[in-house]
Amino acid sequence: MDDELLELQRQFEFAQQAKSSIRLSERNVVELVQKLQQLQIIDFELLHTVSGKEYITLDQLRNEMVSEVKKLGRVSLIDLADATGVDLFYVEKQAQSVVTEHRELMLTQGEIMSESYWDSIAEEVNERLQECSQVALTELAAQLNVGLDLVASVLEPRLGTIVKGRLEGGQLYTPAYVARVGAMVRGAARGITVPTNLTAVWSSLQQLLQEIDGTSGLAVEGSFFQSLFNGLVKEGQVLGSVRAGVHWTPAVFAVAQKEFVDSFFSQNSFITYEALHKLGIPQPIQFLQSRYPEGKPLVTTFVHPSMIEMLDASTEDALDRGSWSDSLSLLPSSFTPQDASKMLSLCQSVQNALKCHKAHIFGDFYVMSSSFIKDICDRIVKELETLGVSGSAGITMPGDFQVPNEAKVGHDSSRLNESNEIMASDGGANRHADKGSKKKKGKSAGNAVANLSESGADNQEQTSTKSKKSQKRGKDTSSQMSVTKTGSRKESVKMKEDNLSPSEEWIMQKITTLVSDFEEQGIDDPETILRPLANQLRPTIISSWMEKRKALLTNNAERMKRLLDNLQKKLDESFLNMQLYEKALELFEDDQSTFVVLHRHLLRTVAAPMVDILLRNLDEHNKLKNGLEVQETSNSESVCLSPGDRTAICKSFPGSLASRALAVVEALEGKSVEIFMAAFRMVTEESGLPLKNLDKKLERTLLHSYRKELTSQVSAETDPVSLLAKVVSLLYIQVYHKALQAPGRAISAAISHLKDKLDESAYKILTDYQTATVTLLALIAASPSDEEDCASDRILSKRELLEGQMLHLKSLVLSSSQS
Repeated sequence: MDDELLELQRQFEFAQQAKSSIRLSERNVVELVQKLQQLQIIDFELLHTVSGKEYITLDQLRNEMVSEVKKLGRVSLIDLADATGVDLFYVEKQAQSVVTEHRELMLTQGEIMSESYWDSIAEEVNERLQECSQVALTELAAQLNVGLDLVASVLEPRLGTIVKGRLEGGQLYTPAYVARVGAMVRGAARGITVPTNLTAVWSSLQQLLQEIDGTSGLAVEGSFFQSLFNGLVKEGQVLGSVRAGVHWTPAVFAVAQKEFVDSFFSQNSFITYEALHKLGIPQPIQFLQSRYPEGKPLVTTFVHPSMIEMLDASTEDALDRGSWSDSLSLLPSSFTPQDASKMLSLCQSVQNALKCHKAHIFGDFYVMSSSFIKDICDRIVKELETLGVSGSAGITMPGDFQVPNEAKVGHDSSRLNESNEIMASDGGANRHADKGSKKKKGKSAGNAVANLSESGADNQEQTSTKSKKSQKRGKDTSSQMSVTKTGSRKESVKMKEDNLSPSEEWIMQKITTLVSDFEEQGIDDPETILRPLANQLRPTIISSWMEKRKALLTNNAERMKRLLDNLQKKLDESFLNMQLYEKALELFEDDQSTFVVLHRHLLRTVAAPMVDILLRNLDEHNKLKNGLEVQETSNSESVCLSPGDRTAICKSFPGSLASRALAVVEALEGKSVEIFMAAFRMVTEESGLPLKNLDKKLERTLLHSYRKELTSQVSAETDPVSLLAKVVSLLYIQVYHKALQAPGRAISAAISHLKDKLDESAYKILTDYQTATVTLLALIAASPSDEEDCASDRILSKRELLEGQMLHLKSLVLSSSQS
């Protein structure tokens, strides 16, 4: 047999060494293989190697891959491609089929691993675990360069066999270490007697382990403690309940809870939900209802029916006596108003009284009998009637009165009529202003109307600035005005004159005054009882007051009609005069400084009294329309209002009338007559008081009357200083047919405009007289109060000289007037 084998070997060696007479090139071999594939003699797939010099079948490729993996245990697909000499594409394509055919292999992250590889890894891990007592899976995953989930999945089946340990929270522990930590957890859990968050307990155990083991101690996760604790609870080694996984309530505490609740509820007949929350009971209502089915849950408290019966009896007694009851004061201090309200809804006698309208509840817990409320209402109505009678004598009537629509209409009409009266009175005052003192004469001579186009933007800015300042001053003085107009106040609550029904605040104060029990018990919160009670009483009080107000309106109707007629006449007269004086201002458009002075003078002397009359009459008509008695005063129109007084009156007007009236007050403080006239006309139109326009016929009539009046004043004037302004005004009527109102500081400019209109002698007499007048006034201003003899002599001599010139000036002007 051996000889035969040796012979075969020699023959095989000879055959290999023998040279073939026919040799094939690589190209011929390739073509031959392709031909065999076309003839389907080779009916399986062949793969080229990377070198291109070899063919390999898929089965051979798979076999070589399996052989390589079993030899190395873990091989990447890239390494397999290099080992087999086949392109990576075919290796990746056959990798899944290799893993499917061989269950002991797995394909993960581009690598094929065998079970024997993981067994060896598990043995290494077990050796390391026994040395360190703890191994982190994250460290293993980083060391092996695989995913954490893969490490956990391959180690879990080997726990207890190859790996002697326990896997918890991504950590491997030895059984001895697990037993040690479990004993610590059991001891800590048994030592807890109150509800505790287990997270804090686990933190304490972690610190304890670090102190025991030192710097070389192991870091234990809280989930490991929690897992051990859950096992102890299931085994019954620790008694209690776990809520939400981390809230531990020991059994001993649950027993103490129930004992405390039973003791407190039996002694006090109530217990608050807050107290149960402090005891660690998360759902107090369900807990109490399960233990005390007869109890009643309130908003913040759980009560026994005996407490409801006690409150019911006390409230019923108060209702029978026709009084009131503060339910909250009858209950313990821990009860809230919502609790008291809920208890009242459970009181049978209270509910019966509410159905029969014998009782009312205010502020959740105040119970009042209907008879008690009626008594308060009767007393307030009686006092209101008394106040109404006293109010007719000049005492302030109470209330933020909400006037019906008819009263509001009265507001508008009253203001309109007042405007007319103001204008009329202003015109008369301005026409006769020259008859007064030197100051009055100076003012009356200087009123003028300014053109808007000439005044410019700067004038408008100054006007707005002055109006704002006047409004600020008006705030300070408005309160003083209201005090003097309304008389002495017998009520501590401020009452508005432009409203006619008592406010809630006034009624609330009256209730506090009439019911002393409210103040004694410290009921000062208006939202609990006073305001709701005032709301209920107010309709009855208003009804009674409106009846009296209707009677007052009837009495005031004739007076309002007379007031409106007089106001219309005054406004017509004053507004015509204002238009007449405005025309003279056109002569000074080229002289801006004099132009502004004349405008301001006309606004102060003519427009201001006209506005004052309008505002006073509108305010008086408003009060009469609202049923208030206003005393008639004979000299009220002679007193000028301050800017603050005007602003205060304007703000009392309703709606758009107030804003338009404020615009008039602002224009009055400006320096443009044109702006004032436009604003004043808007107010009168809003008030329903039409104003007359100055036509040519009326202008001639007024000029003739004004000239006749000035002529008589000049002839009768004995004061040489006062004469100058009247002479200049009379000359302007004669020369320009314009009624000029100029102040003292504008007389010089006014005289200069007459230079081209008078002959030289007359103009010289006028200028000499004006120079002498200025000199005399300068001497008077410069002399001290205790005049020296020499100064007095100079003034007397200068006055005598001026009186001599006065005769020449009078004769000059009067002769011109007659001609």
